[in-house]
Amino acid sequence: MSGLYSTLNASVTSLNAQSVAIDTTGKNLANVNSSTYSREVVNFGSLGTVVTPTGPESTGLTALGVEQIRSSVLDQQVMSADSQASYYTTQQSAYQQAQAGLGQTVSSADSTSATQASTDSGVGAALDDLFNAFQSLAANPTDTGTRQALLQSASILTDRLQSTDANLAQVQSGLNSQVTGDVTSANGLLTSIAQLNGQISRLEVGNPGSAVDLRDQRQADLEQLAAIMPIKSVEQANGTDQISSVDGSGNSVTLVSNATVTGALTFNSTTSQISAGSPSTVLALSSGSIQGALDASTGGIQTLRDNLNSLANQLVTSVNAVYNPTGTTGNFFTSTGTTAATISIDPTVTAANLKASDGGPSGDNTVALGIANLANQTFSTAGSDKIDGTFDSFYAGTVSGFGQTLSGVNSQVADQNSIQTIVTNQRDAVSGVNLDEEMANLLKYQRSYQASAQVFQTVDSLLDTVITTLGTITS
Repeated sequence: MSGLYSTLNASVTSLNAQSVAIDTTGKNLANVNSSTYSREVVNFGSLGTVVTPTGPESTGLTALGVEQIRSSVLDQQVMSADSQASYYTTQQSAYQQAQAGLGQTVSSADSTSATQASTDSGVGAALDDLFNAFQSLAANPTDTGTRQALLQSASILTDRLQSTDANLAQVQSGLNSQVTGDVTSANGLLTSIAQLNGQISRLEVGNPGSAVDLRDQRQADLEQLAAIMPIKSVEQANGTDQISSVDGSGNSVTLVSNATVTGALTFNSTTSQISAGSPSTVLALSSGSIQGALDASTGGIQTLRDNLNSLANQLVTSVNAVYNPTGTTGNFFTSTGTTAATISIDPTVTAANLKASDGGPSGDNTVALGIANLANQTFSTAGSDKIDGTFDSFYAGTVSGFGQTLSGVNSQVADQNSIQTIVTNQRDAVSGVNLDEEMANLLKYQRSYQASAQVFQTVDSLLDTVITTLGTITS
């Protein structure tokens, strides 16, 4: 009898163990397409043995616990790849917006002509049109239509410089807003991670690694945070993750310790700096969407605006010097409008009083010809000029340089996406759910469950027979 009862108990524990395994396999299958889910396996073990009159007997199989198959090294590599990919993708988007703001398609190909590097709606074409208009005025100094056409060309150029600068400024403003939003998102994720740390440490007391669902949630938050800013995650003895970044000297700055956010992120839009930690420390971010936005704004886009300002300054200074050589007869451009945002035609200039010469006889074209010849003049910053080269070549170089920057970022995005795919596949090979393997496990556990159930039914039938027989004998 004792042997039958022992076998009955063993079959019951086996049924429970196989049931846990079936549930775990079903959970794996349900999460086969979840990117942050780590495959779970059941650790089986024996309940031990007992000594009976007939000898030692096993007390049965049991499920000791459910374990995640996760590699912290691969998780960190995935987070690093995510951070780099987000950095370049953010820059790519910003530069594409800036390209649209230029009003022309940019190319990384070397060009010596602004016309080659522009379209009819770009600054380069308008710049050429202005000098061509002065050339036409030199050929027909008294023609009213030519004068009107020149003023129209000048107006188009100033409008395009102003609108281009405004477009680029709007892109920068949008990037600042994006950084502000990313900082808010990062702080929310840090809070969530700290809360999950607290829950994991409480639930895993005496049973390390058992809070598998909470760990998956935390990993999902970590990967979202890594896309925003580069982080390092180190698991502590109590199951919590310590999250940190670095400052400009490479020193670690703790962001989350146990269940506490040690210092939320802040953004200084004036200095374009991100600070965090306790005490608050300026972080040296090298990747992530925050740094991608900041580098695009203060790097390539600001360089574009600076070059446009230099172009406008040189244009205003040079044209006014020829148009008003004595400084007493009035300027062509407003003398105070020396940036792309402020350049404008002097309000006193009209088609009627537009000068082809500075007080010369009718038909004199010295001023118009002098300004037209500025198109071929080579400037040098070494000689206190604002640009190097001709107006045409300087603007073409500006556009070409920006094209090279955009092309480089496009290549980096493609390369980083490939790296991201490789690293993710490596992790999936370890932690991901294999559909074929899980289906095979499911079949195995189902058969084991059925076998245990059959043993239970057989022992139950035997016990029923024994009890019925004993009852008959007794009666």
